[in-house]
Amino acid sequence: MATNLSTATPAPIEAMPSIAAMWETVRSVLRHECGTRTFDNWLRPIALLGVEGDTVRLALPTAFLADWVANHFLDRLRLLWTAQSAHLRHVALTVVPAGATHAGGTAVEVPTIAAPCIGLPLEPRYTFDSFVVGKSNELAYNAAASLAEGGPIGFNPLFLHGTTGLGKTHLMHAIGGAFRVHRPGAKVAYLSAEKFTNDFLAALRAKDTIAFKERLRTVDLLMIDDVQFIAGKESTQEELFHTMNEIISAGKRLVITADRSPQNLEGVQDRILSRMAWGLVADINPADYELRLNILHAKVAGLRETIGPALAVPDAVVEFLARKITANVRELEGALNRVVAYARLTGREVSIDFTRETLADLLRAHEKKVTIEDIQRRVADYYQIKFADLLSARRAREVARPRQVAMYLAKRLTPRSLPEIGRRFGNRDHTTVMHAVKRIDALRAADRELDADVTRLHHMLDG
Repeated sequence: MATNLSTATPAPIEAMPSIAAMWETVRSVLRHECGTRTFDNWLRPIALLGVEGDTVRLALPTAFLADWVANHFLDRLRLLWTAQSAHLRHVALTVVPAGATHAGGTAVEVPTIAAPCIGLPLEPRYTFDSFVVGKSNELAYNAAASLAEGGPIGFNPLFLHGTTGLGKTHLMHAIGGAFRVHRPGAKVAYLSAEKFTNDFLAALRAKDTIAFKERLRTVDLLMIDDVQFIAGKESTQEELFHTMNEIISAGKRLVITADRSPQNLEGVQDRILSRMAWGLVADINPADYELRLNILHAKVAGLRETIGPALAVPDAVVEFLARKITANVRELEGALNRVVAYARLTGREVSIDFTRETLADLLRAHEKKVTIEDIQRRVADYYQIKFADLLSARRAREVARPRQVAMYLAKRLTPRSLPEIGRRFGNRDHTTVMHAVKRIDALRAADRELDADVTRLHHMLDG
């Protein structure tokens, strides 16, 4: 944790040109390891105070930054300094406001940083540089990067949606970090929908809602994660609606994420859904094989930089993982981390047999078949209709065709019988399902667009 300076005065930097040179080397290594964005956001504000015995003393302009650096980089800083000089075995951090002086009276140039993030802290590892782009997330990535640049945009809000572990939260953190770089004095607020709810209810209990409103409605960028959790919470929805209106009307930026599209968010007021869909709605689909492969190669490269060049993960293992772990990116990266960790602990080489042994439980879980509800939700999301419409009696073409596609996929991808599939689609007769299967089969041969839709949905569901 961050500590105050001791009463002893560190040797002044001017008297130690070699120490200053070492510091420049340490900074250069950190910049290379972390990337420019992370370095600029979190590590650039570190200032060198001097050396006291075997301890290097560094300063940061705020307690928040000092605590963050202590939690995330203190050990790395110590190792880098020891690599420069074996007798420098310790690193101490302290808070020195910009323009202040340290205990010896020498002026310390501590860079000014952006206004702190309101709500939850931003994770500096989640940057645009570390986000691997493919067809399934390209629109979401480009929209997020455009919004984060701080210039004029043609949409507001930005609504990102997709199932868990596909990168929505990563993009939110990347937006926040990049926005603060492009707009150093900007106020950024990042909250989960749960935190928004809890903070608002706490303000209600304390009879201090004015402070809550002012805190969020005066920001330059507001980001609400997992907004589906406000479903059924009427007072929270009322406050969110007015907050959204204030942000948009003031020309500030709003980013919202959910696990499904606005049309499929149940228990949320129509006026909120309308506001969410008013800007740009971008879905993040499950990664295809090519993207999964690229993500794993990028992850292996990152691990090799951290662990060392001795780390060997054969391409065959990377390809095996990309084929077998299809649920989401988070699980894919976790599987690779687990394989590498077990190999290092046991001293064994990474091979396909070793990977099968290490991930036996995970691989068994991925052998589970897709469910009818999985199909219904994915089809409803793909065609941007309500989940309930697939089960309803509506016969309008914009609902009937997606319903037939869902029935077709349920027959092709699940072991369920025609009568059971019919029951799951609003208690329809098995002959209705049979007709849907035959109809989609015929249309696929004649309609390229429909065939492409069905193929795409099949890959999304079955990996």
